[in-house]
Amino acid sequence: MKKIKNIGNIILLLNICSIIGCHEDKISPLEGSTNPPGQVSNVTVENLAGQAKVSYSLPKDQDLLYIKAVYNIRTGVSREVKSSYYANTLILDGFADTDEHEVSIYAVNRSEVASEPVKIIVKPLENPVWEVYRSLKILPDFAGVRITAENPHNANVALEIVKQDSLGKWEPFLPFIYSSQKQISQTTRGLEITPQKFGVTVRDRFQNYTDTLFGEITPFYEELLPKNLFKELRLPTDAAIQKVTAGIPLMWDGNNGNLTSQRMLTEPADPKPQWISIDLGQSAKLSRIKIWNYSEFMSDGNHQFYYRGQMRFFEIWGSENPNPDGSWDSWTKIGTFENIKPSGLPYGQNSAEDFAAGKAGFDYNFNSDAPKVRYLRFKNLQNWMGTTWFEILEINVYGDTR
Repeated sequence: MKKIKNIGNIILLLNICSIIGCHEDKISPLEGSTNPPGQVSNVTVENLAGQAKVSYSLPKDQDLLYIKAVYNIRTGVSREVKSSYYANTLILDGFADTDEHEVSIYAVNRSEVASEPVKIIVKPLENPVWEVYRSLKILPDFAGVRITAENPHNANVALEIVKQDSLGKWEPFLPFIYSSQKQISQTTRGLEITPQKFGVTVRDRFQNYTDTLFGEITPFYEELLPKNLFKELRLPTDAAIQKVTAGIPLMWDGNNGNLTSQRMLTEPADPKPQWISIDLGQSAKLSRIKIWNYSEFMSDGNHQFYYRGQMRFFEIWGSENPNPDGSWDSWTKIGTFENIKPSGLPYGQNSAEDFAAGKAGFDYNFNSDAPKVRYLRFKNLQNWMGTTWFEILEINVYGDTR
């Protein structure tokens, strides 16, 4: 009886499917027309760096869906770009050279039926990777190598780096540099103070590569100054510190995790430039300082860099014997700095690149002709919200104490 009941259920289910039309869904065009649309007309070409801008008049077909262009960006590599019927331009990008390229432009309707092609010739200008390549520099830095380049078109580029090992073999040297900034600069540290050979190649997102620039550098000597010697130095003209924090020593407590609320924080009442002073515990010819900014916690659960009291324009001064009255006559300016947001986005907006840079901390190199100093003074000229109070999460100070 149980088997008979199950068979009955199966038959009932099959009958229901036949009534409501059980079937397999298939992806198909929006409409069923087999008539091709008309062609684009009045086509004009503006040749640009590594690309071309094509403008045109649309056909009058009511079922027009999009316009597409098909072309080769280099031998054996084709590309297809599309633009909706709301627009009348296409950007044909990815070209590796400045040769003439034939492009086929199609109008496509809602049935995915294409028109006959309109064939045009484009002759792109030089790919932006070559301007980046010609400006490349491989420079020595403190315990590291610095790669710089200019990127006037703000192109998305990758700088792939190789390093020669002790056996003469070239190996990838990470991290590679990925950037769309006009001024590209990245330092990788942790190198021995010996001659080192590097190579740098520039490529774009279409796998177009330049030649490789080779260079040999010897990193500059530096050491991380021990934080256990650092002390707070309170002078009469220094900014007041907010009581909510444990004060200036939080700048060297070893916590650079960004998400902590424990940081050095000055009082916001004074609208004039504010400063604080510290004692490094020993004299050194300073090379650079790394500053981690506190990331503001937002109500939506995210964190913001380049925000509120994080220093944007500031100076660092040094002294061997500061005047106890807090005046400036015993101090020497050893660096003027700007905290730069990589993306250049408006205040309150951070890209992934911005957040990664903030989380990693910011390096600032001191003037190479600065004297040996034992004491530092941080003078904030303007924070990211446009006033002068400031906050610092953590610092590392580097130099030569020999």
